[in-house]
Amino acid sequence: MDQDRRGQGSVVIEGYASLFGVEDLAGDVVRAGAFTRSLMRQRDVAMLLNHRGGRMAGRWTMIREDGRGLFVRGLVEDQTAAGVMALSQIREGRLDGLSIGFIARDWTPRIARGRELREIDLREISLVAAPMLQSARFAAVGGARALGRRVAA
Repeated sequence: MDQDRRGQGSVVIEGYASLFGVEDLAGDVVRAGAFTRSLMRQRDVAMLLNHRGGRMAGRWTMIREDGRGLFVRGLVEDQTAAGVMALSQIREGRLDGLSIGFIARDWTPRIARGRELREIDLREISLVAAPMLQSARFAAVGGARALGRRVAA
């Protein structure tokens, strides 16, 4: 790809990678503040495609906790094979999920199943088709040329 064409296919996405107090398919529930220490320690969290190491799809430009959960904004870039694949799947409407890769630092078992996660060491956030937390989704908010349609900001 020549230098003049780089970035023309990039798309800005945003959404929630985790929602506080919402049970995922494994029964895990993340509590408010669970990411605080991790985010203070490291800001360089990888954007992967389907949790596959080395398959960088782009980069996160904002990761923050708010009252609802872990909000993220990032740039899916056409600079890698994984980025090109992710952009294609986003364009086709087959990729809109987010999933966190983490180590649970402080947790307790829940009575029925799963864990209550009070402290999480965030390792990566992946773009996925079927997230464990079904409501962890993103939307394209910029770079509509890559999607072949107009996207309202």
